[in-house]
Amino acid sequence: MTMNNTEVHTLSDEEQGLIDQFLIDNQLFYGPDPDIMRNHGLAPRSDAEESILSSDLDLQKVNMVRGRLTAALDETHTMVEQMGVAPGAKWGDLVTAIFTANGDMAQTGTFGIVVFASVCQYPVKFIKKYWVDEDTVGVRDGDAFIHNDSRYGNIHNTDQSLMMPVFWEGQLVCWVSSTIHEGENGAIEPGGMPSIAETKYDEGLKMSPFKIVENFKLRRDIVTFLQNSVRDPKLQLADMKVKLHSILRLRERVLAVIEEFGVDYLQGTLRKSLEDTETEVRRRIEEMPNGISRVNTFIDGDLREDVLAKMPMEIRVKDSRMIWNLKGTSPEFTNRSINVVMGSLKTCLLTSLILYVWPDLPKNQAVFSAVEVEMDENSLVNASDEAPNAMSLLPIFRCFSMPPMTMGKLNYCMPNRYTAINANTYSQPATLVYGGLTQHGEVTGNFCADINGNGTGGRENKDGEHSLSPVFGYMADTGEMELAEEELPYIRLVAQKLAKDRVGFGKFRGGMGYEQIATVKNSTEFGFMTGQCGSKHPSAYGLFGGYACPAYPMARIKNINIFETFKNNPEQFDFDMITLMNERKITDGDYYVQDAGMNFELCNEGEIYMICQGSGGGYGDVLDRDPKLVAKDLEEELISPDLAEDIYKVICDPNKFIVDEAATEQARKAERKARIQRGIPYDEFVAQWVTPEPAEDLPYMGSWGDDHSTLIVSPPGEKRYSIPAGSAGVMFSNPKDRRIAELEAELAALKNIT
Repeated sequence: MTMNNTEVHTLSDEEQGLIDQFLIDNQLFYGPDPDIMRNHGLAPRSDAEESILSSDLDLQKVNMVRGRLTAALDETHTMVEQMGVAPGAKWGDLVTAIFTANGDMAQTGTFGIVVFASVCQYPVKFIKKYWVDEDTVGVRDGDAFIHNDSRYGNIHNTDQSLMMPVFWEGQLVCWVSSTIHEGENGAIEPGGMPSIAETKYDEGLKMSPFKIVENFKLRRDIVTFLQNSVRDPKLQLADMKVKLHSILRLRERVLAVIEEFGVDYLQGTLRKSLEDTETEVRRRIEEMPNGISRVNTFIDGDLREDVLAKMPMEIRVKDSRMIWNLKGTSPEFTNRSINVVMGSLKTCLLTSLILYVWPDLPKNQAVFSAVEVEMDENSLVNASDEAPNAMSLLPIFRCFSMPPMTMGKLNYCMPNRYTAINANTYSQPATLVYGGLTQHGEVTGNFCADINGNGTGGRENKDGEHSLSPVFGYMADTGEMELAEEELPYIRLVAQKLAKDRVGFGKFRGGMGYEQIATVKNSTEFGFMTGQCGSKHPSAYGLFGGYACPAYPMARIKNINIFETFKNNPEQFDFDMITLMNERKITDGDYYVQDAGMNFELCNEGEIYMICQGSGGGYGDVLDRDPKLVAKDLEEELISPDLAEDIYKVICDPNKFIVDEAATEQARKAERKARIQRGIPYDEFVAQWVTPEPAEDLPYMGSWGDDHSTLIVSPPGEKRYSIPAGSAGVMFSNPKDRRIAELEAELAALKNIT
């Protein structure tokens, strides 16, 4: 008997069912679930939620339940802040949160970093999907799960979350969580944010969601494994205990709410809060004018070399739809650590809406569930699972600053606004990451809390605030230097001194950043790295004519011992970064100015490292600034007389700070006339300004012009080429190899000369 080769055997339903079940029972690897990680919307109502919300809930009781939960979340936040060991715990880089039974982030407290909570929806949903019915795992009362891997839902691997299911009469009714920026995680560089990571395998702990608590107790075997995987086992243990006890307290408070109001009011309140928030967001979208708003931003380095990586945003509003489009972004850097996972990026966009556009809304994930997002695959903002992302903060911080600019343009004409329109808050993690052997003989690694002092942007009605809070949160502190110096061998020679003249100018200026000058004492094995960009291209942009913040490089003075200088020649030291670098009075020192991103290096005792926390962007035309405000800035030594005259065209007595109003008016009239003389018709400007491609020597990455389907790729040391958007990432050569090749070429040229 012969069979026609074209015949295809069709499986019966029973056969197909057997194959499907076999594949489920024998899944090779429970990797990140694309269906979970790509969905930022709310889960459908459960049967219980449908039944509860179909009944008549007493709204007074709903409000009381919400208040009880807020109090519980504030209480547990304070617990973590008071007992935590990590610098992030001590100074507010943490959150506690509550989720629906389906895993939607329903509420945080008054304090805390919202993005840490909203990103936890992804691991909770992973646990619910994969471990509830897994007979070797299971989800039971008294269990808790730990995770830190951003590919399963996190910002980056330095953040560790503990998540616990809450049961009532045998039914899972909600989840609670506690998250801290722990820092040290065993990565290739100390402190948890390795700038030299070339693969995800250089990034330290990669904890997919797994069970670490059973019967309300930490499993000591897994705790030991985690301690053995990091440089600071004391921190790892202590903060796991802190997170556990905070969620146990939160669980107690949730159960008390159920006992007082009933389980229906708990679940109904959580779901109603989400749905009411989404309804209000859709209403606000509908009241906005139809139109398009765009902004282009650029990252000027990847912590290993100079690049100009494009991050654009376009917001389109049409009736009840709002679409955020990030297509045209630079391709992912396949062996550099500044990539972002899509889920992380979306939760940062959500937080930006809550912080800068609609701060009156409840802090839950429904604020963003009504927004549609478009982005390319294999891009800097939607990287593949293999791409490293330990220093994702560089593009992520842009996600906090782009929405206020684009939404501000759309909201400008609105008769009812929910907060003042504002320029960018400074958006880089300007701090010293440290690691090594302390003066107490302990190995450690982490980051300094002065990351939390970003200058805010100028607003439509007032100046920005100086060094107020991190761009990603609020009510976070910058830490007590004296307490840090008791634990660590670094010494702050200058801490939190406002940086003169380094400001975003405007009708309302940005808030100032501060200088940080540090050294090491009593340790020969301790060092620093930095993880920010913005030393060539501004990080915080102005709005409606305001200036961007300046560029901020970092500086070092090596081969000195400043403590010997203090002892023998104290007059050589100045408490000012610019004076130290320009006048160079400390003899025999080697002076360096470099990009703001620096890979980890050891600091010998008494060597100096200097960075500057940046300013927010300015708002409005500098010529519209009230001269009296300029005089006030002069008196407070925020700017110099030369800049007051050069930028603001304000003539002021530098000693008495009295404005010469007639001279100022004349100077401003002259400048306005000069602007007209410098101006050219728009078509002529476009003809001169718009080019078919970037300058040949520019290390440009991303789309160019209006065509976002093609990306320009300019890897250092290679010939420029183009790729279809979303098609692939970019591999970079090693900077040391490029430098060796340069030196070999120079040597060969010299040999030919001789």
